[in-house]
Amino acid sequence: MIPSRPFRCLGSLIGAALLSVSFVVLLPDHVASAAEQGTATHLPLQHVADISMPGRTSRFDYESGDPERHLLMIAHLGDGEVLAFDTHSARVIATIPNVSAVHGVLVVPELSRVFASATGTNEIVAIDEKTLKVVARMPGGVYPDGMAYAPDVHKLYVSDETGKTETVIDATTNHRVKTIALDGEVGNTQYDSVSRHIFVNVQTRRQLVEIDPSTDTIVARIDLPGADGNHGLLIVPHSRLAFIACEGNSKLLVLDLRTKRVSQSFDVGRDPDVLALDASTSTVYVAGEAGVISMFRYVGTHVAKVGEGFLGPNAHVVYVDSATHRSYFALKDLNGHPVLRIMTPL
Repeated sequence: MIPSRPFRCLGSLIGAALLSVSFVVLLPDHVASAAEQGTATHLPLQHVADISMPGRTSRFDYESGDPERHLLMIAHLGDGEVLAFDTHSARVIATIPNVSAVHGVLVVPELSRVFASATGTNEIVAIDEKTLKVVARMPGGVYPDGMAYAPDVHKLYVSDETGKTETVIDATTNHRVKTIALDGEVGNTQYDSVSRHIFVNVQTRRQLVEIDPSTDTIVARIDLPGADGNHGLLIVPHSRLAFIACEGNSKLLVLDLRTKRVSQSFDVGRDPDVLALDASTSTVYVAGEAGVISMFRYVGTHVAKVGEGFLGPNAHVVYVDSATHRSYFALKDLNGHPVLRIMTPL
């Protein structure tokens, strides 16, 4: 949907942006069952702008940000590039080329590094956050995808999706130091700052695997009843919750990390992919391939759906800035152009 009242943006914005008073959309029919469960059927977000992006109308993938530097890194998978977007001036400030079929992107501010998984060449590409230049390339497995960083041991953990392993990289030397067999197709990877462990979706086994970074050994395999294609993953450390998006049956599972059991399950839009957290408002965003965004709020260990609706075509990627509460959705094709759609809560 395109907002009905366009305005011309300030010169600091790239291209024309569309501004509107609100962006509340009815839930599409294919996820209408959520309304029957007594959940919200509108998206409580206000449209801020659509920023024209460089490149072709090809697929985007993960986003990762550094709020202190006002920097958002966006994987333009179809173009094999990483885009650097300044969230303060609302413009693209650099394009990093030759990152073939880039899927994952992860900013690690303490290292002033950005890591990108170049699935086309099976590499992890290290980018200097200050210069926005490539500084290293290292083996990433057979099909590197999502990534997580364990700060205590300075290691990067990479989901090798079809290789059925977790690749471990020393982030200080840019060398692969370990390959952990997971015995199944691998989904996303996340770090838990409370347990200081790495958690990985193994989607063909319907499990969440827990790894101790100090030894790089598997310490637990957690079964996920109700999961089908558990790919997306988000850890909320201090609430001891893991949010698991299942692309096979369009479900969001909530796992209690204390009991290691699934405590809640929700319907979401078709093919959920990327999850993002606004920690300051305890809000979780789930973005899906069908363009439906689902929003959840947690209090303690209890989770409730607070909104759901169509945001834009292929809106399967989201990043949320917890300081400004703005959310960023990379859309590959809006009226023939790639755009970054920026939203804020109503």
